[in-house]
Amino acid sequence: MDTQQNTALARALAEVPGPLPTRGVIHITIPHTERFTIVGNHLAQHPDLSCTAIGIAVRIQSLPQGAEVSIKALAARCKEGEKRIAAALRELEAHGYLQRLHDRLSGKKVITRTFFCNQPAALMRPRRPVEAPPQPAKPEPAPAPAQAPVQEPAPVPVCHPTAAPPAPEVPVAPVAPPAPSAPLFVPRVPPPTAPKAPRRPLPQPRDLTPELDRAATTFLSDLHRHAPRFTLSEDDVRRLVPGVAAWLERAARPDAIRRALTDDPPQPLRHPAKLLAHRLTELLPPAPPGVDDLTALAARPRVVVTPFQTCDDCDRAFRSPTPGHCRDCRESRAAYAQAAAA
Repeated sequence: MDTQQNTALARALAEVPGPLPTRGVIHITIPHTERFTIVGNHLAQHPDLSCTAIGIAVRIQSLPQGAEVSIKALAARCKEGEKRIAAALRELEAHGYLQRLHDRLSGKKVITRTFFCNQPAALMRPRRPVEAPPQPAKPEPAPAPAQAPVQEPAPVPVCHPTAAPPAPEVPVAPVAPPAPSAPLFVPRVPPPTAPKAPRRPLPQPRDLTPELDRAATTFLSDLHRHAPRFTLSEDDVRRLVPGVAAWLERAARPDAIRRALTDDPPQPLRHPAKLLAHRLTELLPPAPPGVDDLTALAARPRVVVTPFQTCDDCDRAFRSPTPGHCRDCRESRAAYAQAAAA
């Protein structure tokens, strides 16, 4: 068997054109005549798809039209589990090879149609109209040989019928061009030019009293002594005062505010005022509970838990507000005292 295999390999290598490489793979290409699928290198060498996703795509592409390609059906055909197959299908769907759409049939039944495109990039390009193949030129007839002139008879008058008047032209309504159909595969990643969500406004205190304003201004003006990179201008201080006042109004301590605003800044720190505004907005602590909320919390009935005690006779644990004896020992003591009295 080894000799036959080596001979077959040597015969196949002899048919490989050109010199054999000293490193890397050597392709022995035998043309397929049946049961084969054409796979593009854009899929086989896709830089962002995992090998599992590429293999699942090749398996789906090799199946006939109408074959079941759900997660459970593919798990029954492949050795991978349902989780890996589901992740591979999501990869193919994100890169445009696969799309699943819900379609409602008659009788309010909803089905899922799965579409697989072997070349999704071709769907985005406009298709060229199919040109008609050129018609072969017709051979010109050979000129007839010259003959002797023949005397023609006198012309006979012929009565031509009167030509019918031309039919009136009927105006033809202009045909509107067909509306462009929506692309079958739509990329899910938004483009860089997509509009971004507006930023949240800086928090405001319910009542910016002079005391709050003075405390917030002092806090921001003194911030550079604790964090030298957070040196603010006068305009930055006035703009950030309401945010700091909102924190102080919610009973936040200055040292806690300082740690929340200045700890672990990005490197390098180019816009300290923008970073402070972002953290003042996103890290705003909750408002402290009011007097009514604390009163309602104190008015709730408390659950009294009876503590455990240890029996003085048998060291058994039992629940009782006071130390002493367990129930069995109390019954034994009572029975012994009754017997002694008798």
